[in-house]
Amino acid sequence: MPISGRDRGRRPNAEPRSKGIRPDGGPGAEGCREAVRCTGRTGRRLLPGLLACFLAPGAAAAQIDDAALAEQGRRLYEQQCALCHGSEGEGRPPAVPALRDNERLGIAARTIRFIRQGAANMPPFPALTLAEVAALSSHVRTAWTNDLGGVTTGEVAAVLDASTDAGGLASVWDGVFTEAQAARGRDVYTGACGLCHGRRLNGAPDDPDMRSTPPLARARFLREWEGRSLAVLLAYTRLTMPEDNPGSLTDEEYVDVIAHMLSVGRMPAGDRELPTDPRRLAGIVIRRDR
Repeated sequence: MPISGRDRGRRPNAEPRSKGIRPDGGPGAEGCREAVRCTGRTGRRLLPGLLACFLAPGAAAAQIDDAALAEQGRRLYEQQCALCHGSEGEGRPPAVPALRDNERLGIAARTIRFIRQGAANMPPFPALTLAEVAALSSHVRTAWTNDLGGVTTGEVAAVLDASTDAGGLASVWDGVFTEAQAARGRDVYTGACGLCHGRRLNGAPDDPDMRSTPPLARARFLREWEGRSLAVLLAYTRLTMPEDNPGSLTDEEYVDVIAHMLSVGRMPAGDRELPTDPRRLAGIVIRRDR
């Protein structure tokens, strides 16, 4: 069939599309202008389209905000929680509870407090802002098979004192341990850790027949632990090390070993020892750079 001049340029068998409709089915700019022009005459039938012009951008923005919140929560979980709770929320029972299918997450206020203040083997996270606590709370309540609903920043602020928002943090470069503490840690490390992690803390065992292990100092260690607190490091070390007898050292010995790790990484010593209190360790963040 010949194509007339007015139809030339239209794809064969293509459905004509109104100039007022976007490809996704929503109102285009011309459609919005037409709705505004006609509202006074035949506007009742066009009112739904007119409303869509104004409401659709807000709905799209809300979807973008929700997606950004979900991504932020996922990233925070992978960085701060997955080491102990697992990438699929499976946990390490009984020491670390599973978060997947965990009914205790149903009370949002309790989840918020656990994240900020810690509980049992879980370290606190005072470095997180109220918005980050909301994102992380939302993630653990909606990820995997959980369907407990998200949490807003306003809800977090209502549960927590807003003055406790992130601030006043120290870094591992701020002289947070003493030379004497690092020396004690070296002795503990030699007996409990050195066989697997190597004398240089580089993950290369002294026995060439043994498998390599994660490094505990210098650039590779700092790159892996960037942004996490010493409270998270203590909790993870206590949970998993020594490999053949986790949790067998005292809290003082674990913290002394951490001081030794920092010393080997050329962090400067100070005049105060690293504390064993997780709430204080949570305020010291591992950074690659000063």
